[in-house]
Amino acid sequence: MSPFLLTRTLPEDATDADLRADVLHGLTRTPKVLPPKWFYDARGSELFEEITRLPEYYPTRAEREILAARAGEIAAATGARTLVELGSGSSEKTRFLLDALTDLHTYVPVDVSESALMGAAKALLAQRPELDVHALISDFTRGLALPGTPGPRLVAFLGGTIGNLLPAERAVFLKSVRDLLSPGDSLLLGTDLVKDEEVLVRAYDDTAGVTAQFNKNVLAVIARELGADVDPADFDHVAVWDRENEWIEMRLRARSALSVKIRALDLVVPFEAGEELRTEVSAKFRQAGVRSELAAAGMELTHWWTDEAGRFALSLSTAS
Repeated sequence: MSPFLLTRTLPEDATDADLRADVLHGLTRTPKVLPPKWFYDARGSELFEEITRLPEYYPTRAEREILAARAGEIAAATGARTLVELGSGSSEKTRFLLDALTDLHTYVPVDVSESALMGAAKALLAQRPELDVHALISDFTRGLALPGTPGPRLVAFLGGTIGNLLPAERAVFLKSVRDLLSPGDSLLLGTDLVKDEEVLVRAYDDTAGVTAQFNKNVLAVIARELGADVDPADFDHVAVWDRENEWIEMRLRARSALSVKIRALDLVVPFEAGEELRTEVSAKFRQAGVRSELAAAGMELTHWWTDEAGRFALSLSTAS
């Protein structure tokens, strides 16, 4: 049996401290904002898995189509012996890469969720029992130190999650990834592409209302963890396309004037009728923009693949 290691670089109390800080900062500013990472408690993760199966939500299917068709090319271009997956979650799509990377020695999944890492590691070891697995409980947006593993290394950041970062945050993140890369290492990046506004909005406002439940789940997290007396029924789910910034915004809109008491913070947060709380930005990309952002971080885009419909892209880059 190959080694399995689990390393925690995120302090045990980091999640609670981060939630308190984000809620205090985000709900006392104008306009009000919360980062999307707080969607993903156990219930939020279940809802997101349901979203990925909805007919309106194309990104997961589109990315899987590319991986299924291009994993062999990715393997040939990288020759990776170590695969590092940022925000690995269930690692479901990673299996296409595992099948293609025949010289792979080590898999390094990185996630804030210990339970997600353990579940993914068990499933992957069942598929490739010869692999070394070194799981990291870490918040990669804060910077990341990787264990010593054989190169070349392929760092994968899939799912279009990079779109949840604002432009300045993306620049910092991509530079931190560049700093991880040695000569011969590569970054595989998933990006959702700019397309028809109606298609985009439907992907974040499905007719079954699953995304609305997902969006409102952040209120349930605040109620449970911080003792907030907030009722999700007092808010409407809103998804809008920002043409200037080329991103989708998810918001929660107060149906009437109300106050939310948050006991753990000794805080009262007033909402005016119709006031909106932004819970997610999901940027959409064009090839030229991706190339430019990678170049600014010190990486060169060498390969670009899309699904047949041109909705989503995977790019491969190396240190320049």
